[in-house]
Amino acid sequence: MAVDLLLGLQWGDEGKGKIVDVLTKNYDIIARFQGGPNAGHTLEFDGIKHVLRTIPSGIFHKDSINVIGNGVVIDPVVFVKELEGLEKYNIDYKKNLIVSRKAHVILPTHRLLDAASEASKGKAKIGSTLKGIGPTYMDKTGRNGIRIGDLELENWQDKYRALADKHEAMISFYNVDVQYDLADLEAEFFEAVETLKTLTFIDSEEYLHQAQKDGKTILAEGAQGSLLDIDFGTYPFVTSSNTTAAGACTGLGVPPNKVKDVFGIFKAYTTRVGSGPFPTELFDEDGEKMARIGNEFGAVTGRPRRCGWLDLVALRYAVQVNGVTQLIMMKADVLSGFEKLKVCTAYNYKGKTIHHLPYNIEAENVTPIFTEMKGWYADLTKMSEASQLPKTLNDYIDFLEKELEVPIKIVSVGPDRKQTIHRD
Repeated sequence: MAVDLLLGLQWGDEGKGKIVDVLTKNYDIIARFQGGPNAGHTLEFDGIKHVLRTIPSGIFHKDSINVIGNGVVIDPVVFVKELEGLEKYNIDYKKNLIVSRKAHVILPTHRLLDAASEASKGKAKIGSTLKGIGPTYMDKTGRNGIRIGDLELENWQDKYRALADKHEAMISFYNVDVQYDLADLEAEFFEAVETLKTLTFIDSEEYLHQAQKDGKTILAEGAQGSLLDIDFGTYPFVTSSNTTAAGACTGLGVPPNKVKDVFGIFKAYTTRVGSGPFPTELFDEDGEKMARIGNEFGAVTGRPRRCGWLDLVALRYAVQVNGVTQLIMMKADVLSGFEKLKVCTAYNYKGKTIHHLPYNIEAENVTPIFTEMKGWYADLTKMSEASQLPKTLNDYIDFLEKELEVPIKIVSVGPDRKQTIHRD
């Protein structure tokens, strides 16, 4: 059996959690392949809003197995709080949540290092969520990290102590004011590790290989978005992992020839959290309206998201890099009430018109070229069939499909799992 991938195509926050939840009924296994607890996948159903950070978004379906892959970095403290949040819904996570031994562990000192590093940058900060994710991936590539499998060893705390001591020396090197009580942080950490160890640890690449041989259906779930990819994103304002399709292969041990469908998720407009270039960003009433109606605040951090018109240059780039086979458009309902919409179809790059994403998209090099379209006023949130969508929205969708050369199969018209329209 092949593996399908589900990815964000912008700067994250596209609504991946909802769509994984919607699609889970079609899959036996949901596998998260990268990122850490800075990701906030929001799901809403039965009038209740759920925010997941590390746990795959299929956890609310009792028949699905949820795998945290080797490409993920796990903060035991945050993770255990997530588990505690599931208990009131009578979810048997010890049965349907399993963790790769090769996933790396975020230590308390990783979070402190993150804060010290960001503070030292001053105005040049990259907008880290301060969850310790960057320093954890640095230890991973530096071959110093502690992995989930190490927690099964008797002497793992010796390894922990050596790494934490190294981190404290690095924190002092930054020469910034970071106040902390490591003893308190460690007490909470070690207690959380003991809870984490009650879950099943697996050799996930072997597990998924056998699952495919047994005919199981697998959906690989990404975090953040393609424009935050460490290699292909707007570097250095990116995350520390591969958020693109290639990351599913390295983050789960799935060979490229086993990947079938790649579901690419995007908003009907564009948002970005934190620092970094954003060619179509709006600083006017339209941008404020998008943010207000779309409730554009980070699910984990609460940070306000910057808003702008849809950028097809960046979106086309993400479609190409990921090999997207089907598109899913989120938050179409947020654009209801705009008399006119704009879509960026090209850039003026240093005086030339280009249609691809260049190396540098900072404002001094790039000016967006817009195509203007008619908006729609209908309340989409009550609609359930594609035939109910207003003509101007269908015109918008048709235009995007023509530009991107990939079909838009799902249109989301609200946060609830029921507010999802499937298109033929």
